[in-house]
Amino acid sequence: MNLEQFLKNMIDVRASDIFVIAGLPLTYQVDGRQVRSDAGPLMPADTEAMVRAIYEVAGRPFERFAELGNHDEDFSFALPGVGRFRANVFRQRGSLGAVVRVIPFGLPDPADFGIPEEVMRIARFQKGLVLVTGPAGAGKSTTLACVIDRLNRERSGHIITMEDPIEYVHRHGSCIVTQREIPTDVATYAEALRSAMREAPDVILLGEMRDPETISTAVTAAEMAQLIFSTLHTTGAAGTVDRIIDAFPPTQQRQIRMQLSMVLQAIVSQQLVPTVDGGVTPAFEIMVTNTAIRNLIREEKTHQMDSVIAAGGPEGMRTMDQSLFELVDAGRITRETALQYAIHQEALEQRLSVAGL
Repeated sequence: MNLEQFLKNMIDVRASDIFVIAGLPLTYQVDGRQVRSDAGPLMPADTEAMVRAIYEVAGRPFERFAELGNHDEDFSFALPGVGRFRANVFRQRGSLGAVVRVIPFGLPDPADFGIPEEVMRIARFQKGLVLVTGPAGAGKSTTLACVIDRLNRERSGHIITMEDPIEYVHRHGSCIVTQREIPTDVATYAEALRSAMREAPDVILLGEMRDPETISTAVTAAEMAQLIFSTLHTTGAAGTVDRIIDAFPPTQQRQIRMQLSMVLQAIVSQQLVPTVDGGVTPAFEIMVTNTAIRNLIREEKTHQMDSVIAAGGPEGMRTMDQSLFELVDAGRITRETALQYAIHQEALEQRLSVAGL
């Protein structure tokens, strides 16, 4: 197989992920649906050959991965005139496997990905911490790429991104854009964040808040009048706040709760939902931190945040269940799908019934 031609075909069919796994035909995913090639299942020798080809195209030494005995390795690479790709190579059942994320050249258009203007407004903040959360593959990187692109066109300053690995490449616009890849350019997120504070940053994109050290450094940076964007694998604003605080030992939780209540500006939580036409569309929960939210964080009453968000429509807020209701009302998704992805199923079911949906 000509790997470069195959990857070009994946760009053309708008595939999102490619699966190279022994015992399975070569498989790719389009709009959340798996498509399996007509060829037979891949044998371990086939997957190793494809993994070696991926390393060759990426210009990376396969021998280092093999000799060091790493269990997996993440890296990104680009094919001129084709696109960018993010690869995760791993071992499973004694064979090599890989999952390759397909990233077309160019930056995403919010309208093409169903990102509403209410979400894009998170680009207006001048300082503080803004989080985009959701499960893996929910489109968090795409949302943040759209926000960074808007910032790069509408204000001046220095934007620093730290990603593992870099997906979307930003050109210098009205801002200077510095992009650092973990661990190629710098060892860890925490180290990259500490370094960034000495590089005159105005906006920092932190790919993921993985551990207490990184979270603490990000919160401290946000206190220093920087605008910090980051992600977490959580669903809902209340769950996100709880996850951050629970990452710290009990003796530090009160302090981090106070800091978070002061620096947190917004949380956008998203998930991809199957549509009636066989595609997928994002559903968003949007929380903008106001006085009521800050008090709930400080007073350990995050379970009451959903009520504040539901009543915060004039401030641009919405709950996940409100987004799902609107998608059903617009005929984009079915009632059953909405209930499957709902946070409070019984309440949403009652609301849909009252509306005759």
